[in-house]
Amino acid sequence: MGTAPPGGSAKAGKMPEGEKTRQCKQEEEQQQKEEEREGLIEFYGSYQELFQFFCSNTTIHGAIRLVCSKKNKMKTAFWSVLFFLTFGLMYWQFGILYREYFSYPVNLNLNLNSDRLTFPAVTLCTLNPYRYSAIRKKLDELDQITHQTLLDLYDYNMSLARSDWSTLSTQKRSSRSLLHHVQRHPLRRQKRDNLVNLPENSPSVDKNDWKIGFVLCSENNKDCFHQAYSSGVDAVREWYSFHYINILAQMPDAKALDESDFENFIYACRFNEATCDKANYTHFHHPLYGNCYTFNDNSSSLWTSSLPGINNGLSLVVRTEQNDFIPLLSTVTGARVMVHDQNEPAFMDDGGFNVRPGIETSISMRKEMTVRLGGSYSDCTEDGSDVPVQNLYSSRYTEQVCIRSCFQLNMVERCGCAYYFYPLPAGAEYCDYTKHVAWGYCYYKLLAEFKADVLGCFHKCRKPCKMTEYQLSAGYSRWPSAVSEDWVFYMLSQQNKYNITSKRNGVAKVNIFFEEWNYKTNGESPAFTVVTLLSQLGNQWSLWFGSSVLSVMELAELILDFIAITFILALRWFRSRQQLSPPGPPPNSHDNSAFQDEAPGLSPPHHFTVKAVVTMLPSYNSLEPRGLSRDGDMGHE
Repeated sequence: MGTAPPGGSAKAGKMPEGEKTRQCKQEEEQQQKEEEREGLIEFYGSYQELFQFFCSNTTIHGAIRLVCSKKNKMKTAFWSVLFFLTFGLMYWQFGILYREYFSYPVNLNLNLNSDRLTFPAVTLCTLNPYRYSAIRKKLDELDQITHQTLLDLYDYNMSLARSDWSTLSTQKRSSRSLLHHVQRHPLRRQKRDNLVNLPENSPSVDKNDWKIGFVLCSENNKDCFHQAYSSGVDAVREWYSFHYINILAQMPDAKALDESDFENFIYACRFNEATCDKANYTHFHHPLYGNCYTFNDNSSSLWTSSLPGINNGLSLVVRTEQNDFIPLLSTVTGARVMVHDQNEPAFMDDGGFNVRPGIETSISMRKEMTVRLGGSYSDCTEDGSDVPVQNLYSSRYTEQVCIRSCFQLNMVERCGCAYYFYPLPAGAEYCDYTKHVAWGYCYYKLLAEFKADVLGCFHKCRKPCKMTEYQLSAGYSRWPSAVSEDWVFYMLSQQNKYNITSKRNGVAKVNIFFEEWNYKTNGESPAFTVVTLLSQLGNQWSLWFGSSVLSVMELAELILDFIAITFILALRWFRSRQQLSPPGPPPNSHDNSAFQDEAPGLSPPHHFTVKAVVTMLPSYNSLEPRGLSRDGDMGHE
């Protein structure tokens, strides 16, 4: 029988080298696949891998050039600078867009509407305060004191219609309260720099050297100032008005001044070719403008204009004669008219205008509404509830209502009393120098601060978001004409007991009507909305990088991956620092420092000999049967 070659068993028992190498490669590939198997959350091993993957796969234009040109350093530098410069320019444009958006610009929208219009409220005042019976006696006394003052200062002898000099002296003896307070606030002439007390029967005032005014002092008379005026007429009217307000404030009941004389003031009233009646007006008293009547102020039955034109509006014939009025308080004749919206007070000083006697005044109106955007777009207020000023008027919020309420509240706080021209706050009383001696001093000081906006009223009071205004234009003509005045005055004398001597200066006619049905609405709309902002941002992104919203998400993903990798690398570094740090002594170990040398630094260094013990790995042949192993070895040898 043949025997096997000596080396045959050895070759059969050993694995060929090629097969062993192939098996190792397969194991390495399988292990690499297991390592590269995708997990639920996976991060890159370095910043370079992250950036290279982003530039190779992103849809942002130009990023691939940072990778494909990495072998050319000049191109890489060029595209890197261009890429980041483009990013900077794009975000600079983003900043401009955001700044414009957060400035909240608005567009002005102009709309023309055509519809039947609600007629506005019309307030008409006599323009002269009336000598009411409740204060007639004190007014006569004030007139007489003023007569003597004008005689002393200007050598002017004013005629007294109600009293003579004997009555004046009698009233001075019977009641010295008014005279005492008038003497506390005397009307004086003042030189340009110095205050001069003039003796009686002084020469006439030289307007180039003198001013005239009255003195106001604090309660203890330690501080006084001269309220001076360059015009003597203005000074006398202001001085007289100051004392007149004090007389009105002494009235315990304001209803005592409510003496309506509608028939003697309004001779004729017609709206839309129909006669007016008492249900169409309300009456109130104004300290300077006397009796005032507001037409169409009843919200339950408001007038509406069926057609534009003079015949479809309000027509009034009013009396303008000054019979029993106060000449020192008002120096004009006629009537005062104001057009305003319902539920708004009539501030005759601001929006009113005068009607001339003997003239027909035709006033055409054009309605104009303004609607502002509130919130971040403007500082307007919807109803005044967010304004830090209490509304003292029984009407809706307006800017003028707020400003006057602000002044009145400051007046009560600083001076301890309320100004008579404005509504009375709760728990306060009107200023009267019989109770508040120095209120005039406090009022004029406060008025100067108010006009200079030291009180902050003009800053606190904001415009309403919705307001209605009426643009007025007036035309004038003589009324009645020369050929018709005889029969017109005769008819007035028969129906309204018209018995005025100077006919033409005693009456006036007023026509108020809509010029056209069209009314203008000025509205505001946001000029830069969120939709506009997103559109502009998308335009800029497409302009600089030609990308879309998904490209933005890719950039966001890059940032998140960068943060995650930074956190992971920081955590690895922290752990490696902990592993490299030497372990400290056990907590229960003993200190053997006493057994050490006193000078360890001088001891010779210790030498350690390290012997390497090498253990030979067993041969895989040892796993074969013992007999075969020997034969194989022998055959091999």
